[in-house]
Amino acid sequence: MSSKMLLVWCRTLHRLPVSLSRVVFSPIASYNVTAPLLYPGDKSSSHVVSRQHRHKPGPDGRRDHERSVKGKVWKNEMPVMQDASLWKGGDQRVSSELRKLCLEDSSAERERPVKQRSLLDSRAESYEVVFGIAPCLLALTQGRRKARKLFVKDGETSQRDSVVKVCEEAFQRGVQVQRVSKNELDRMSSGRVHQGVCLHASPLDFLTEHTDVKSNGKRNPLYLVLERIQDPMNLGAILRSAYFLGVDRVISSLHNSCPLSPVVSKASSGVLEVLGVYGCENLKDMVKLKVKRGWQVVGTVAADADGSVIPVTQCSDFHMTKPTLLLMGGEGEGLSQELLSLCQTLLTIPAGRDLCAGVESLNVSVATGILLHSLLSSNR
Repeated sequence: MSSKMLLVWCRTLHRLPVSLSRVVFSPIASYNVTAPLLYPGDKSSSHVVSRQHRHKPGPDGRRDHERSVKGKVWKNEMPVMQDASLWKGGDQRVSSELRKLCLEDSSAERERPVKQRSLLDSRAESYEVVFGIAPCLLALTQGRRKARKLFVKDGETSQRDSVVKVCEEAFQRGVQVQRVSKNELDRMSSGRVHQGVCLHASPLDFLTEHTDVKSNGKRNPLYLVLERIQDPMNLGAILRSAYFLGVDRVISSLHNSCPLSPVVSKASSGVLEVLGVYGCENLKDMVKLKVKRGWQVVGTVAADADGSVIPVTQCSDFHMTKPTLLLMGGEGEGLSQELLSLCQTLLTIPAGRDLCAGVESLNVSVATGILLHSLLSSNR
């Protein structure tokens, strides 16, 4: 009995139109069948199925037919999805979930090119990360850098008065402020002490104009000349002392010297953002030119230096009587012989006790601060 029923069912199925059977069993046609479910009021899906009845199979039979049906499905279904009239609030042919999903997808597609352009722009524009309260604040207020974005540590740190002041300065200048995690700030500053703020800004470079500072009638000008200072912490400390004590100009050799980096700015407590540093290709020629213009050249030497043909004087006994260049050499080697030979006087800093071997000298930044204070005190 069951075999007879199966035979009847198969004969009945055989009498159905071929295209309708394809609609039921073909994965492509099943997509057409779901169209009325998504768009209950839309009749466009019916004419897709009806065209399938008129389609003639190709030489390879069903496979060519399905390929043709697939092309017709996309041609007829895509305009329905893209029709702007279907997304109106009063049209209920598209479910709210599907509408939301499609809008999110289209929004992402619109935003992707913008994000790519902004990423390219940030890469093309040269900038560095200034970190620390004083460097960031002075970088914003002095205007020597082009500030791009201020990053502030999220949490209670952003509520401190010093941080709020930096944010206010950034806001007043139209600089974007963004809160980030401590780990992100640590990464930006390479693990250095950032105090909760980092600023993306254009880099600073050495100044090149060498117009002499005119005497103001009260004292003679003092230029600090640095040769081969390679430690950014030393350079920052030297700049801080020079600015505080009143040095008229700082000149540095361009070769074998550290650049004016954010580390220098942090070590100087932001003085780098205020005090311009001049770069010189050839310090020897510059010193010779100043000597011709009546400047005196003062160098430094260890307290126990013997056999020098250049007069050696304790810094406390020296008095500035005319415009002066103070020459300071780099860590370890000190002044080069070509600059040392141009000095008219060598200054020493006397020690206050008998020194053990290995600690009989001062750090270059400390020695510079002592000598500057001594020279400028004698010039008042």
